[in-house]
Amino acid sequence: MRPIRLIFLLAVLLSALTSCRKEEEIIPSTRVQVTEGRVGLQTRGFFLLNEGNMGSNKATLDYLDYGSGLYMRNIYAERNPDVTKELGDVGNDLQIYRDRIYAVINMSNLVEVMDLRTAKHIQAISIPNCRYIVFRGDYAYVSSYAGTLNESGRIGYVAKIDLKELKVVATCDVGRQPEEMAILGNKLYVANSGGYDPANYDNTISVIDLDTFTEVKKVKIAINLHRIQVDPKGRLWISSRGNYGSIPSRLYVFDPQTEQILKVLETPVSNMKLYRDMLYVYSNSFSKKSGTSTASYPLINTSTMEVISPSFITDGTAGAIKAPYGLAINPEVGEVYLTDAKSYVVPGTLHAYGLDGRHRWSVTTGDIPAHFAFTTIALRTKD
Repeated sequence: MRPIRLIFLLAVLLSALTSCRKEEEIIPSTRVQVTEGRVGLQTRGFFLLNEGNMGSNKATLDYLDYGSGLYMRNIYAERNPDVTKELGDVGNDLQIYRDRIYAVINMSNLVEVMDLRTAKHIQAISIPNCRYIVFRGDYAYVSSYAGTLNESGRIGYVAKIDLKELKVVATCDVGRQPEEMAILGNKLYVANSGGYDPANYDNTISVIDLDTFTEVKKVKIAINLHRIQVDPKGRLWISSRGNYGSIPSRLYVFDPQTEQILKVLETPVSNMKLYRDMLYVYSNSFSKKSGTSTASYPLINTSTMEVISPSFITDGTAGAIKAPYGLAINPEVGEVYLTDAKSYVVPGTLHAYGLDGRHRWSVTTGDIPAHFAFTTIALRTKD
């Protein structure tokens, strides 16, 4: 009896210790007052996905509540204590559609689906080396490299997700290592990079007919494409990263009706966001020769297709930003959000600027703060 009782007591003790250990591993969120509360806004707040360094399994989710002015850091872990490895490895995109949040977790090969009101896990959809996500009707479309770096010969594809069933129902082959996508009418435009094969970058956008979900054509633009956005006139603004050496990054204006490149701007682009007829751009260009990076923040008028200002930051604070990374604009509150990834292995910083380019406030984020998603439904705060 005694040995059995001893074994039972040891089992109970081990279970209790394991439970305590699991609880200790969950890092609680922190809250910081960054601005005054704003009432009556249509936009209730925004989520910020921190990528986390590759291999570190440190993708995290932050939230700014406009009503209270509180910034809440690392909210996913405490709201989802039973999800193994939390958000996963490298958060590559974040979007809100209807009443759900969709986080594309690149190296974990999944799209994490969360409830918008609670940020609680609903389901994870498996897609290898997934990159970006867009929506139309009852479907989502996710670009996928399809394979890993060691499978550079595999062609990329776009996965079609049924949003009611939350599962992949079809795939469409495109170019190599597809990146951002844009929907215009019933067409999906996909920027192909070929980034796994630097000696032979892809140089096309793929055009997919969404009614049949087939690639109808490829159009040559430039090598190593990345960003793609639609302006108010229905033109596509497409960035090329070049080859990081002899061929520089450039910005292309493409007319999908005539399939002609209307203009090439000698503006390097790392990230860009549209607000009405203004395109906010930042570049963090690396020079192999000098071994240093140079940041720039041009503002472009999409109507005239001209750079109208060398920097959308006007108060002289740009020099304090070490590694610009995430970019977003909320015209309702008149703020431009720019993140600093710093050394890429420590917590970053989120900076808020007015539309006049003057600094308003800053706050510490997770590692490599990158992707924003604005919400008209407020996140329920925890007591």
